Amino acid sequence: MFVVHLVIVGILLIWLGTLLVNLCIFRRAPTRTAADLVDPPLVSILVPARDEEHRLAPCLDSLLAQDYPNREILVLDDHSTDRTGELVLARGFQESAAGPLRLLRGTELPAGWTGKGWACWQLAQAARGEFILFTDADTWHPPSGLSTAVAQARAERIDLFSAWPEQITETWSERLIIPLIWLLIAVFMPHFWLWLPLRSPWFARKVPRKAMWSLGGSNGQYMLFRRASYFAIGGHEAVRDHLVEDVALGRRMAERFGDGLRLLNCDGANVVRCRMYRSFPELWEGFTKNIRAAFDTRVGAFVGFGLMQVVCFVLPFFALPFAFGEAWWGKWVIAECALVWLMRIILTIRFSTSWLSCALHPVAHTLAVAIGLNSWRLSKKRGVTWKGRTYTMGETA
Repeated sequence: MFVVHLVIVGILLIWLGTLLVNLCIFRRAPTRTAADLVDPPLVSILVPARDEEHRLAPCLDSLLAQDYPNREILVLDDHSTDRTGELVLARGFQESAAGPLRLLRGTELPAGWTGKGWACWQLAQAARGEFILFTDADTWHPPSGLSTAVAQARAERIDLFSAWPEQITETWSERLIIPLIWLLIAVFMPHFWLWLPLRSPWFARKVPRKAMWSLGGSNGQYMLFRRASYFAIGGHEAVRDHLVEDVALGRRMAERFGDGLRLLNCDGANVVRCRMYRSFPELWEGFTKNIRAAFDTRVGAFVGFGLMQVVCFVLPFFALPFAFGEAWWGKWVIAECALVWLMRIILTIRFSTSWLSCALHPVAHTLAVAIGLNSWRLSKKRGVTWKGRTYTMGETA
């Protein structure tokens, strides 16, 4: 038992150290406005939409209010059964091949594609910009958001600028679960190993492609690509069957660091805001779709990561009520819980997330584990469902 507790504390200390290093690297891009840009390139803003009548209006209004001067906005209505298309047309969009505001009607979903991947690929084919921005219908963009992103991408020669939005939470389930996203981003994503290739082309060439691939990732809520680089990695066609296509595209970009392509993940609070889900059933279904798929077909990686979550972030709290007064193991359990809560407090302060999730960490993380198990269960059986479509996936060890 002593060895077990020693290992747990050691792992938590490593993750705490990773968090502190990541917070020095995972920063916001300096806010820029249109006045700061010289010869701004054409940017195509691409929004896939399927049954988004109740979310899309704030997104479109904020995109129309961008101060960036050289842009086009394309929305694809992916066989919506509500008034999504009418809402888009009411804002001056046209169903034509010309003009800066266009509404596209999605074609039938081909076999082997996910719905969002196919929608994004159709949008990319119609885009004309030197840069293409994929963003979701549940996002909201401050007026200087696009100018800030383009300025940073040009200044650092970034091929994929991925902004992680400020997450808006209102219901109890959102406040409990959504802040765990920052735990994933800041503790388990080794931003240091993605930062080094940006600073050293020599390092980027020396690291094996497979290793760089495993470190990659991006956020589909805001992905700004150089058009040429997007097609160079195959675009959404290359990840056509992937349920978390944003992670897959980020990995493909990281894999090409040795070829000179560059990926940057950053705190995007000054670029974009997002409210992912509006109810517990929607949150449960959305994360069920994503969690297992994020590990591709590697069931061993999924199981190993899940076990670490349970052992390091959940079980110590179940033992905590019995730890006080115990001679030796009680002190270890208290130390484990203190390290976890320290990480949660740092993240809550840094990203201004809900204190409810921090205070009720054992409940939040246990619920997250339950969603992960449900994701695995459905992936192995009938498949996961999202927006009226069901997807299955294979597994390997």
